[in-house]
Amino acid sequence: MTYTHQTLFTQNIDLLWVQRLGECEDLSEKIDAFVSRFSRLQDHIGEKLIPRFAALLGESPKSLLDVLNYAEKMGWITDTLSFISARKLRNLLVHDYMADPELFLQSLQTANVATTMLISIVNNLKRYADSIELISTTPLA
Repeated sequence: MTYTHQTLFTQNIDLLWVQRLGECEDLSEKIDAFVSRFSRLQDHIGEKLIPRFAALLGESPKSLLDVLNYAEKMGWITDTLSFISARKLRNLLVHDYMADPELFLQSLQTANVATTMLISIVNNLKRYADSIELISTTPLA
C-alpha cells in the first residue's frame, strides 16, 4: 500500500489529471490498484487486525463501531469518525470514478490523507505489539 500511495500521490493530481484518466490506461490502472489496496487495508484493519488485538487483550467488541471505539480508547486510532469516513470514501472512489471528475478529485485528495491515517494505525498496532512483547524474536526450540 505504501508504494502505491507514494507513487500515485507524487504526481500533480488536479482536475485536468482526473479528466485525462479515460485516455491514459496506465493512470487508470494505478487508480484501480490504489482503490483496491485502500479498500483491502481498511477491511483488514477494521474486520481482522483490531478485533484480533482486542481478543488477545480479553475484549470482545461486537460491531465495527465497538471495535473502532475500543481502538480509539487504546490509542491505536485517533478518531473513530475519521475511520468511518474513510470507509465511505472508498465508495466514492469506485462509483464516481468518471461520473463527476471534481468529486472524484476531492475523493482522491481525501484518500491521500486517509491512507496516511490507515498506515499510522498499522504502525500504532505494531508498536503496541512490540511494547507488550507480543511477537517474539527468539526462535522456538
